[in-house]
Amino acid sequence: MSAAPTRLHTLLGDYPLTLPLKRGAVASSQVALDFADVKVPNTAFKRTVRDIEFDVSELAIVTFLMARSYGKPLVLLPAVVMSRFQHPFIAYDPARGTLTPADLAGRRIGARSYSVTTVAWLRYMLMQDHGVDLASLRWVTQEDSHVAEFRDPPNCERAPAGTDLTAMLLAGEIDAAVFGAPVTDPRLKTLYPDPDAAAREWHRRHGVIQINHMVVIEDTLSQRDPDAVREVYRLLGESKRAAGLPAAGTIDAHPLGIDAVRPALEVAIDCVYRQRLIARRFTVDELFDDVTRALGH
Repeated sequence: MSAAPTRLHTLLGDYPLTLPLKRGAVASSQVALDFADVKVPNTAFKRTVRDIEFDVSELAIVTFLMARSYGKPLVLLPAVVMSRFQHPFIAYDPARGTLTPADLAGRRIGARSYSVTTVAWLRYMLMQDHGVDLASLRWVTQEDSHVAEFRDPPNCERAPAGTDLTAMLLAGEIDAAVFGAPVTDPRLKTLYPDPDAAAREWHRRHGVIQINHMVVIEDTLSQRDPDAVREVYRLLGESKRAAGLPAAGTIDAHPLGIDAVRPALEVAIDCVYRQRLIARRFTVDELFDDVTRALGH
């Protein structure tokens, strides 16, 4: 009689890479992923890093690096489930004059949270590509960090509860805002006039994707059941192949394996460290354990 599969409490969103797995087109006799009923995964990231609720979870890369900096018992799996270039996600009200990225010095910018991964990537680009002094920016945020121990820097203030970023822009209370989805409101303009061209140029210069979400595991899972960890990674690979990713002629937005993710992780670490979101610059290898570090060589 075969052993029952290991059941793993899992948080994974609906993405091209994950859908075959979540819909049962890819399955395993060794592990059973019990998916949490969460429609928008980032709304449960506090449960991932504060409560360590999930055996397997997607997690924003900035949140993971911050959680790791504070000693949270999470280990990275070399699997990117979501990445995107962030250029389309910052906007302003053109009725109040034209803004360029370099014009943001000294301005007020609204965002869901100071440590959101999209916000961190945008700050990195403002600093590196446009010479903006990040200390000059004033942030108006709607909520605190996923990682409870982190405190926003002095150039942050909390918006009143229930505040809408678009309404704040149109009222002139902030000069720009970072949104979670591409800007479609016809009253607003993206800070980058041609976000797609800006993204292609950034990728040409850096040669990597901008990671948003990777997969993490609760750190004792590798110790008590390393085969289950390897099987989760195999399932993600099977799901990626079933989804036909990457499409011919496109960037691989979902790299799997330590060798594949290493270059993008090195840039992500630099992004987070230079903004003082973590106390020291991690090496890529120390984000993994002996089991996950061996995956994808």
